Amino acid sequence: MLDYKYSTFSFEAGTDEAGRGCLAGPVTAASVILNEKLQHEMINDSKKLQLKSRNFLRKFIEENSDCFAVAHVQPKIIDEINILNASIKAMHLSLEKLPISPEFIIVDGNRFHPFLNIPHQTIVKGDAKFLSIATASILAKTYRDEIMMQLHEEFPMYRWDKNKGYPTKEHREAIKKYGPCKYHRMSFKLLPDQLELDFGE
Repeated sequence: MLDYKYSTFSFEAGTDEAGRGCLAGPVTAASVILNEKLQHEMINDSKKLQLKSRNFLRKFIEENSDCFAVAHVQPKIIDEINILNASIKAMHLSLEKLPISPEFIIVDGNRFHPFLNIPHQTIVKGDAKFLSIATASILAKTYRDEIMMQLHEEFPMYRWDKNKGYPTKEHREAIKKYGPCKYHRMSFKLLPDQLELDFGE
């Protein structure tokens, strides 16, 4: 079982992001404030869960948390401020949207910017250690995947229904063939050097 809390504060929020390593689509973050009902043996780091389990747990988390919020930062902003700052911005936006103001924040990873002078703690692999970060990771992943499925309808050639924007061989071959679209992160290395696009003079 994952640890329930890090601090002794009543309202401790866990926050995490999804999509940081993708070539396309938003980076999505979620924040969750737990209560005693929000414990389930299946809850874990979202990367360790199957699609069916993530979708089941998303509903469970939404129904049993004290509160939760999800936020997205789009590719244009990612290109402007870089992916690390965009990931932190998405986490800040999700924390801002919480109807209950957290007294303490635990963050997956090792980088964060202070939020409203609320004390925080970064935790490497926190999504596999603490319940609130794990639940935030599940929400971030499922909400982002939902968006990528919608974007797939608009640009089916990139197969975002399968790769969700990650740099798979199939995704990169589609970029090489069709070029990037408006949802690609142009500040990212979309193709390996030997496959660089020729945009002409």
